[in-house]
Amino acid sequence: MAKTQTRRKDTRQRIQDTALELFLEHGYEKTSLREIAERLEVTKAALYYHFKTKEDIVLSLFDRLGTSFDELIAWAEGEPPTLETRRELLRRLNEELAGSTPLFRFLQENQAAMRDMRPGEDFKDRMQSLARLIIDQEADVVGRVRSVSALFTVYFGGFAVQAMEGPMEEKRAALLQVADEMLTAAHVREPGQDAASEDASSGDAS
Repeated sequence: MAKTQTRRKDTRQRIQDTALELFLEHGYEKTSLREIAERLEVTKAALYYHFKTKEDIVLSLFDRLGTSFDELIAWAEGEPPTLETRRELLRRLNEELAGSTPLFRFLQENQAAMRDMRPGEDFKDRMQSLARLIIDQEADVVGRVRSVSALFTVYFGGFAVQAMEGPMEEKRAALLQVADEMLTAAHVREPGQDAASEDASSGDAS
């Protein structure tokens, strides 16, 4: 039974990955289920077993990414609300987004087709959860804005830097560095932490 479930999961993921590949090559509207089945070298009936429509495939892709976000949020909720936890949250988020670049590129290039699906509502809720976790509630307004800006730099920065020259990995690292600088500047010094230790923390981020 376990092997059968694993095989079904692998097949679903192959369909998702292949469909995304074709959506990026030809566009969502111009890609058919038949073409996805042909690229996979399976019958349409086999494809229908897992997904009835292209929309089902797209929604499953966002569900997969959403699960990763939920796991990240659950991890952060179980950690102490410190600067180091928030830094690690940004680092993990940046890593997750780097691995999901094709999906976000698809979303950007097919906005008209995605308008009726609105998978963004769930991500809006997740972003609010991430913002709550990243903000030091003891910070002043400027500090809280810096924290949110750090989050958005990592989350949306990938879109903004796509046209810039240089490898995406290097640009993602730069986004994380800038976000870390804003987060560090926003953090309220914890009781017992002296200026020297805070300066050392800032130095580690550079």
